[in-house]
Amino acid sequence: MVVLPGMGHDNFANGGDCVAPELQLRLRSPSTFPRANAFPLRNPDRSPPTRRRTAAAAMSIRRPPQPAAESPWDTMLPGPPSRNNFGSMDLSPSGLLAFPSGSSVTVVDSRSLQLITTPLPHSLLLSSASDDLPCPLLLAAGDRHGRLFLLDPRSRSPPLLTFESDSVSPKSGIQDLCWIQSKPDSFLLAALSGASLLSLYSPASGRCIWKYDASPEYFSCIRRDPFDSRRACAIGIKGFLLSIRALGETEEDISIGELQIRTDCSELQRLERDLSGSSSSSPAAAVFPTYVVKLAFSPHWNHILYVTFPRELVIFDLQYETALYAAALPRGCGKFLDVLPDPNHDWLYCAHLDGRLSIWKRKEGEQVHAMCTMEELMPSIGTIVPSPSILAVIICESDSTLQNVARQYSDAPPSPASSVEFDNPFDFSDDSLLVSKTRLISISDDGKVWNWLLTSEGDSCAQKDTNDASAMPDATAVSALENNTEHSGSTTEGIASEGVQQSVNVSDARSRASKSSLKETEISFKMSLVGQLQLLSSTVTMLAVPSPSLIATLARGGNSPAVAVPLVALGTQSGAVDVIDVSANAVAASFLVHSGVVRGLRWLGNSRLVSFSYIQANEKTGGYTNKLVVTCLRSGLNKPFRVLQKPERAPIRALRASSSGRYLLILFRDAPVEVWAMTKNPIMLRSLALPFTVLEWTLPTVPRPSQLPKQSPLLSKDEGAVATDGISSPTTSSDSKALTQDASHDDTTESFAFALVNGALGVFEVHGRRIRDFRPKWPSSSFVSSDGLITAMAYRLPHVVMGDRSGNIRWWDITTGHSSSFNTHREGIRRIKFSPVVAGDRSRGRVAVLFYDNTFTVYDLDSQDPLANSLLQPQFPGTLVLELDWLSVRSAKDDPLVLCIAGADSSFRLIEVNINDKKSASGIQPRPIRERFRPMPLCSPILLPLPHALALRMILQLGVKPSWFNTTGTSINKRPHLIPGAASSTGDLRGYMIDIPPVGDSVVPEMLLKVLEPYRTEGCMLDEERARLYATVVNKGCIVRFAFAAAVFGESSEALFWLQLPHALNHLMNKLVRKSLQRAPASAQVPEIDETAMLSRITSKGKSTTGAGKKDQLSQGQLKSMAFEQEELWENASERIPWHEKLEGEEAVQNRVHELVSVGNLEAAVSLLLSTPPESSYFYPNALRAVALSSAVSKSLHELAVKVVAANMVRTDRSLSGTHLLCAVGRYQEACSQLQDAGCWTDAATLAATHLKGSDYARVLLRWADHVLLAEHNIWRALILYVAAGALPEALAAIRQAQRPDTAAMFILACCEIHAAFMSNMGDSDDVSSVKKEQLNLPVLDPENEDVIAVGEYYGQYQRKLVHLCMDSQPSFD
Repeated sequence: MVVLPGMGHDNFANGGDCVAPELQLRLRSPSTFPRANAFPLRNPDRSPPTRRRTAAAAMSIRRPPQPAAESPWDTMLPGPPSRNNFGSMDLSPSGLLAFPSGSSVTVVDSRSLQLITTPLPHSLLLSSASDDLPCPLLLAAGDRHGRLFLLDPRSRSPPLLTFESDSVSPKSGIQDLCWIQSKPDSFLLAALSGASLLSLYSPASGRCIWKYDASPEYFSCIRRDPFDSRRACAIGIKGFLLSIRALGETEEDISIGELQIRTDCSELQRLERDLSGSSSSSPAAAVFPTYVVKLAFSPHWNHILYVTFPRELVIFDLQYETALYAAALPRGCGKFLDVLPDPNHDWLYCAHLDGRLSIWKRKEGEQVHAMCTMEELMPSIGTIVPSPSILAVIICESDSTLQNVARQYSDAPPSPASSVEFDNPFDFSDDSLLVSKTRLISISDDGKVWNWLLTSEGDSCAQKDTNDASAMPDATAVSALENNTEHSGSTTEGIASEGVQQSVNVSDARSRASKSSLKETEISFKMSLVGQLQLLSSTVTMLAVPSPSLIATLARGGNSPAVAVPLVALGTQSGAVDVIDVSANAVAASFLVHSGVVRGLRWLGNSRLVSFSYIQANEKTGGYTNKLVVTCLRSGLNKPFRVLQKPERAPIRALRASSSGRYLLILFRDAPVEVWAMTKNPIMLRSLALPFTVLEWTLPTVPRPSQLPKQSPLLSKDEGAVATDGISSPTTSSDSKALTQDASHDDTTESFAFALVNGALGVFEVHGRRIRDFRPKWPSSSFVSSDGLITAMAYRLPHVVMGDRSGNIRWWDITTGHSSSFNTHREGIRRIKFSPVVAGDRSRGRVAVLFYDNTFTVYDLDSQDPLANSLLQPQFPGTLVLELDWLSVRSAKDDPLVLCIAGADSSFRLIEVNINDKKSASGIQPRPIRERFRPMPLCSPILLPLPHALALRMILQLGVKPSWFNTTGTSINKRPHLIPGAASSTGDLRGYMIDIPPVGDSVVPEMLLKVLEPYRTEGCMLDEERARLYATVVNKGCIVRFAFAAAVFGESSEALFWLQLPHALNHLMNKLVRKSLQRAPASAQVPEIDETAMLSRITSKGKSTTGAGKKDQLSQGQLKSMAFEQEELWENASERIPWHEKLEGEEAVQNRVHELVSVGNLEAAVSLLLSTPPESSYFYPNALRAVALSSAVSKSLHELAVKVVAANMVRTDRSLSGTHLLCAVGRYQEACSQLQDAGCWTDAATLAATHLKGSDYARVLLRWADHVLLAEHNIWRALILYVAAGALPEALAAIRQAQRPDTAAMFILACCEIHAAFMSNMGDSDDVSSVKKEQLNLPVLDPENEDVIAVGEYYGQYQRKLVHLCMDSQPSFD
């Protein structure tokens, strides 16, 4: 187990047996892939905590043995989520989806929609760590009792850590969770509990370090700032906004800000009055389930919040502490459920309670959003009425990161593998132009996970004037990911096929040229359902397991072994029947059979189901309407039978189907039992008017004597079973007699045993249409008990086992009359089930007994003392069992016994039961390996063992040929299309590497390829879409490979760093070239520098903002958070100015002046300052600044300002006013320093971008980088600023300080590649050559540099240690 840095195994408290009523889940992106420093090299002799020592030949094993603690049969299928789970869901950057299902946690692969695991059967509300936590994949969790845990979703082990809380009560449930970064290597867990309590917990100590009570406000949700991981904001349902910032892990390090967002609370006041004085200490989601308030930080604009109240969308500026825009929902729209900002566009996706999704677009130049369209998240076709409710919606940000990876390098020469056109699973019209694709995932309360593809398209009319641009030589290809998604789709959408190769470049060029001319008003949206995962559809009420008997379809009949069908049927409260494929642990089919609760369910053979429900016809007259339906699994048809025109006096009590499926007993409440022949058209054979209490058909008989051991009695004489009446147990001769008698009968004859109200027992035979008495050998009269009715029975020739309401278990041999009994000392018995038997079984007397207290026990009636040898229920304490039965899939005596259990928490479980292992070491016993079936390989690298995941990441970084991803394995051969140019993996594996890596050990890549060969054979490393994307970009340089590897493993920030690194390094080298050529002859020809053209446009009146609409599409996305170029910073600041023009108030004026001065618009700033009224407390400082600034504009304006100021006087000042005076006299460097001292880092950078250049601008960036690294703990953004400032040694030192040997080596490789490309594009003139020699030899590029040598040696050590760890780890495929 890998734990959080600084937290040893001793720090984790055992979670214990924690049980709570309902599961709520709130996840905010799980923590991501472990860093390279998970294996520290400072002490090579110390083994890392994850290292396991196994045999050296482990790598040749295709399927490693499972540990005894986690049986391969011990699986679980969760029930559906509900509103009691508070709409919790989260998607990790690596593509793992987690959400609550009843009282358990479900983890799903979001790309293939395959169930991965259900970690804990506890009542939890989860929140996973952020996308840059330096720890393994962990989830923070809390339940409705206010308890908090730290979980590993890949394990069924208890919680790794249980947080200490003082407010554990049924009313202090967790409302929401969020991680806040307090130090570079540690996080705090923020939890909203109860109605108004916000607490911060330290994972290092497991204790609460800070609390805040916002009574009488109700907290609703909390989110972390993507621009500053130390800050989070919590919103209340009445508009109270709390901003917290963690500068450390003590109470004194927490700073807060209290704000209020004005909103209409009239509906909330009505809801509060309806509570009529009841307790209001429960979370808001429990008290007001339909009054949802959510917030989300803008991924594009710092300090901007999107807040949704039930019927209002508010855009709030944290810097100005005011709302910039508010929009009310139009009539007919359902209330808001959540708000999701698009990571790459200024669009908002708002989910509504009525199951729809509204899309809001920002108006150009304003922070105003307008709703442009509505889409359905619940299709009207194929759903029940009323439609299920949408509980939560989430956007797949991992796809957006991969889109950025592809877009950045779409202008590079395509690789040979990328020249193939892929199939398009969607019908996009030729008259439209694809702009982007966004994937969303929603969950509904009917147990479905919906995978949606939202495509934005532009009208073809917009490209009429730009068609000629497609013929231009510099027209570049459309992004690789858009090609992949447009023509092949995701894994769940379909697999790509070979297509026309020559048409790609033309269509791509046309797409690129036309996309730049699109206007916001021309974009349309279309929602497509591309995948769906079905879990259990409702609360489970019934469970049915098919019998292995197939005499209904086999002509020869008899006891011939039948093929066991690995299916289980579950009846639900909603009227649906779910059929479970236990080999895949998935819902194979779901049939909506009844309109009410399914009250009975039985298999008819192996391909048909019979079920019943009833409703009360009329409360006055009484009577019931019974509904019986036969469902065919092959055709999916539901055929009712026994349809009556009038209600009946009694409802159906139960169904009992024979093992062959030919006969059916219908038990009524206080009415006769009907016997039906289940032919194509069912026929009633007879009505039995006897006071039955229980009825059970005989199970398929045990194998014939020739197949059995010579001595294998159910209850042998030698063992002498304990009996209260002193009657001996059956003998071997009774077994033989029963088998002989059974063989003499017609193979189509079946019998059932019964018990009457007076305790009498009997056995009837059914042959054809005749029913006759079996005439068994009766037990003694003392066998019939008078102290309790018989409530449960199991029958398998020749033995009948019975249980009564007093907890007694009796068994009886119907051929010899021998009987025995014992008392369980438990409550009444509800079900008894015989375990399946095969030839060679030591015992045929194992039974599972379900009691009325919803617990179960397994007894071996073949033992001398069944009570002493019972196997109690230790598997999942606290979980109540509604129904159970044995899974009939055993074919050999070594196969385990498997119980199917329907839990009260709406879950379905398989539990392996092996009584023999009780006296022996279970870990030594050889056990058969169960193969888990999956429709497609589970391609989630984050789930691989840690050493193997690091090995795959290194291979992706160094570069492997696309053909390596193909395989000759059986699973991937089922795919219709393979990677182009694929070949077999036989021979020397070194041929798969692109080049010999220039750093590290050259032998390591081949060894890692051998380690990963089992995964490659199984095809479970990369799915088709990502493998094709890698094939497209692998030959376009090492930087895109680094970004791709980071994105695949969920490292979004690192991926953005690699994408931005070329721009930052080019910025530095452009500056060096410009500085050198200023001393060179005037005739020197150099490439045009963008910064020069940009700076030449700076005037005292400010820059024109008309170019804002021409910005690259990428600048609107995730990379905006890493902007460093002067033009980018200036444009971002200028874009915000119009948002605040209509704001009133003195504080707003001060902020507006500050923005205008930062962008150089001094004239507008003077005008705004002079408009200050004389009675304002800001008049004096405004007057002073107006006079000073006007002198820098013009003499006339200066005179006017002096005249205005002379006529008015005031009295106060502001701390930042001095910076404006410095700007007025041209001291911009000092002004930037003052802004940075005041904590205005972005403003200082904007001011520097406007007025400074060269080394002055670099000094501002360098100090900003130090702050980002040391205070904000954002290493990736700091590295970009270091590079842009020319501080490459500092950047390398920061990487080494973070103990990232692979990143340091890759950073040097990337810098070398960028430097070589820059030099090749400069030309070959004499002046340029001299500049190359003198100025462009960067320190990190010198192979003789001590730091560079140390990085190479450290990387080699890391590689060798990784190889050893990989060799010691067994492959894990699931």
